[in-house]
Amino acid sequence: MATTQHQRAPGGGQPPGEPVRVPFPVVDEVARHCAQDAEPSTVHIEIHLPGRVDEERLRSAFAAALARHPRALMRERPRGPLARRYEWELTGHPDTDPVSFPPCAPGALERARAGALDRAPALTASPPLRLDVVREPDREGCVLLFTVHHTALDGPACLRLAATAAEIYSDSPAPPSPAPARPAAAPLPRQSRTPALARPAQVAPGSPGPAAVPGNAMLVAELPVPRRESGAPYTVNDQLMVATALTVAGWNRAQGAPGADRRPLRITMPVDDRTRGPEMPIGNGTRLVEVGFTAAELAPGTDVAALLRTTAERTRALKAQPRPQLGHGAGLLTVPLLPVAARAALTRGLRVAAGPWTSTTLLSNIGRIPYPLDFGDAGRATAVWFSAPARMPRGLTFTTASTGGRLHLALRWSRTLLGERDGARLLDLFTRHLAATSSEAI
Repeated sequence: MATTQHQRAPGGGQPPGEPVRVPFPVVDEVARHCAQDAEPSTVHIEIHLPGRVDEERLRSAFAAALARHPRALMRERPRGPLARRYEWELTGHPDTDPVSFPPCAPGALERARAGALDRAPALTASPPLRLDVVREPDREGCVLLFTVHHTALDGPACLRLAATAAEIYSDSPAPPSPAPARPAAAPLPRQSRTPALARPAQVAPGSPGPAAVPGNAMLVAELPVPRRESGAPYTVNDQLMVATALTVAGWNRAQGAPGADRRPLRITMPVDDRTRGPEMPIGNGTRLVEVGFTAAELAPGTDVAALLRTTAERTRALKAQPRPQLGHGAGLLTVPLLPVAARAALTRGLRVAAGPWTSTTLLSNIGRIPYPLDFGDAGRATAVWFSAPARMPRGLTFTTASTGGRLHLALRWSRTLLGERDGARLLDLFTRHLAATSSEAI
């Protein structure tokens, strides 16, 4: 996260009436360079409540939550053609009310989900997110559905905003949130490690249909959390990682993808070391690492127990290694030696050229939701779903979170790569492979 920098007046004070300016951090700038309307870079979050919230109370609570986390109250500052930086302006108050209550009608949730994938909030208005409170006549309770522009914020940061709003709405401060576990340093494993420069397998195309339009589609599912023996050397995250790798490998074999039995898989995994308390930094705070698998490790009949142990070694070592959020090369693309327009063209060109070496897919596991998300008379959250962007060339993401002992999975894909039936088949594969990682199955 970038440190807030105030623009000083000649006498040393801040110019009266001028918003605070914050240069884009590396993650934000790279995302801004690669933004495109065809596949909006949005994070979707939906929080299911057993009761219905009061409209005015929720608007007031969310406005107060934004005031407590002023870093979320940002918009992109206009710039000239030769500007060397993108900058956020911290506005101190919303430019527009981000909360809306669509009409209570059949199919409202599906429409809200589609809107979260197809329409990104504007970066030119503060805050760069929206909250739809969705109600349906045949469904009890309501759904708080957030759409977040991923250039500005990530899922955990938005969830922190929601948690603060819940505390204000219910007038009951939440208990302290545990800090994320930080594993002890460990060397990278020597065995079964994929070469860093090896071209990874990509998700094989399915049958998107001749009239497929650009953009993302999504399926959500509620699954049991896979069991682990007490003292097992791997985590639920490792079980999810193995299930993801086996799912994509099995899909590629079934599709007859060239090199499916030779090319390694690389799965991008966000790592978040931020505190979860009220002081949590708001913005894009995760760093990305890549977990590699050889084709032989994912062949039919693989020893799942052994693969879980190997995967645990890799993820533990990768989490412990200090690393810039997007790796060491991304920072060079954002050095302000050239105007941002020139750097944007260079970044987009490099992204296209590096497409064949992009990781196979992304698994973002939020883990157990660290907040009660208690909205008083509307109740506590019974389910929380997230989904991460699934832009090409990767084209497929898996996002998971757990609430109340249940795993909530969002499978999101590019419609130019896969169709609705393909998504259903991948969901079935993932469900079966995740069950195979349970201690009852190995």
